[in-house]
Amino acid sequence: MSETSMDEPQAPAARYRIAALAITAIVLGGVLVGALFAANTGLLLIVGGLFGVVLYHAAFGFTSAWRVFITQRRGRGLRAQMLMLAVAVVLFFPALSAGTLNGVAVQGFVAPLGLSVIVGAFLFGLGMQLGGGCASGTLFTAGGGNARMVITLAFFIVGSVIGTAHFSFWQSLPAFRPVSLVQVAGAGGGMAISLVLFAVITAATVVMEKRRHGELEHVAAAPRQGLARLAAGPWPLLAGALALALLNFTTLALAGRPWGITSAFALWGAKGFSLLGGDASQWGYWQSPGNAAALNANVWGDITTVMNVGIMLGALAAASLAGRFAPNFRIPLRSVAAAVIGGLLLGYGARLAFGCNIGAYFSGIASGSLHGWLWLVAAFAGNMLGVKLRPAFFIGEAARQPVAKTC
Repeated sequence: MSETSMDEPQAPAARYRIAALAITAIVLGGVLVGALFAANTGLLLIVGGLFGVVLYHAAFGFTSAWRVFITQRRGRGLRAQMLMLAVAVVLFFPALSAGTLNGVAVQGFVAPLGLSVIVGAFLFGLGMQLGGGCASGTLFTAGGGNARMVITLAFFIVGSVIGTAHFSFWQSLPAFRPVSLVQVAGAGGGMAISLVLFAVITAATVVMEKRRHGELEHVAAAPRQGLARLAAGPWPLLAGALALALLNFTTLALAGRPWGITSAFALWGAKGFSLLGGDASQWGYWQSPGNAAALNANVWGDITTVMNVGIMLGALAAASLAGRFAPNFRIPLRSVAAAVIGGLLLGYGARLAFGCNIGAYFSGIASGSLHGWLWLVAAFAGNMLGVKLRPAFFIGEAARQPVAKTC
């Protein structure tokens, strides 16, 4: 899933026991959260668990997919992302245009286009390559037993808190107003524009891959089939793309807004800061009604927190069923340094850019927000720099061939 291997075999009894505990925690946690806070919040913990299973079994990452395209011009991962976005747009735009979904008021993630997004997304993209994962990738690989990614996650949270401290400054810089394709062109028009852009990107990856290699990448046959493959993976990448789009739409239906991840990291960090005697409540980021309410409320009532916990538990269950939950704590110091730096950049960049590869890129574009497209361009540029810097932190990186299916 990133640089630290999780491929050591796991004893059959242990793998089923750990998987059962993780699944039980998801179900009982969903029931408990639903009873104490809101039924939909409890259901979203279970949806988070499903996200974790899909992310792990389909090995659906963004970091390595972009790295493989940058270094090798292999575009299978990028094409899967375009399919995911296309399905999401087709599902989201009519609901967002109507303003309701099954009687629930819904709204997308639409944010301003400005220097804050450009700088934040660039830093996030750089952090992706140094930290070894994106927001979703950090969660599902850490949950799946990758010890190095726990370090990235810890400093992701620290970077998020620092980002909230500087948030007001970045928002004072020049920016254009938020623009939504759904509002500008309507559901049908916005959908058509988006699908054309996805098709152009897909075609470009095909042309560039064939120009470099003469043919598209061949996918090796899966070692398992049938129910065994369903339970233990690996799942086809395109199946993962479809499942993520459907789960994001389910999130929209239950939460009234799309899937997000990193706002919870800022919340966890701010609450941790307060335990150390600090006070983040006066920072500009926490002055908005929604953020202020979250800061003062029980963290288990926060939808994003609940879903993040579900993702990690779902990934733990999937990794155990696959027999790959085997944390390795022998992490080279250079790799630790990259995790620390990368995590800080990921957290800080996500706050500046109104989200991460999920909240800004996936859910932003699915919401019709132009800031999602701006995020994509700036973050990809950051990834290009990150790829150049990786050999300084990972021994043999220049000679090693990255694998497109991992995060």
